[in-house]
Amino acid sequence: MTSRGAATRYARALFDVALAEGKDLLQTQKDLDDFARLVTGNESLLRVLTNPAIPAARKRGVVELLVARAGSLQPAVVKLLLMLAERDRLVILPELAQAFDARLMDHQKVVKAQIVTAVALPPDRVTALTDGLKRATGRDVQIETRVDATIIGGAVARIGSTVYDGSITRQLERMRETLVGTAE
Repeated sequence: MTSRGAATRYARALFDVALAEGKDLLQTQKDLDDFARLVTGNESLLRVLTNPAIPAARKRGVVELLVARAGSLQPAVVKLLLMLAERDRLVILPELAQAFDARLMDHQKVVKAQIVTAVALPPDRVTALTDGLKRATGRDVQIETRVDATIIGGAVARIGSTVYDGSITRQLERMRETLVGTAE
């Protein structure tokens, strides 16, 4: 089984448990994200927790110490972290946190959109794009904007795996394809 598949299953289980127990899903997300950032942000800690040569019992001890120092974490998150340590699966922690975030956003009916434009967008245009994408998707939209001068003009919007390419570069490509197609 791939690590992504395992991470998705663990994230789904954590989400379902937190939801069934009436726990604060945002706090569960924060606890998981914070712990994942702690591990990935500390190179020596990451090496210890992901090294297959280090026994799982020692990894569990390290996780127990980190959890104790962290203070108040959601019980389901603590249980999951200890189980990952026992099963020597802490290597999937970053993917697990991403999968949980995606599951929570889906539950909240929120999608992320990336908008790429040739020049920076003024706030009113970002708001207009957000409103348009909200109407198109039927969900709340979180927009992340990026500038890429190579698209010349227009915009490229990516929502999940769907891409809406309204860039001048793509329009020029279509024109070239049409002209080449008619010249043959």
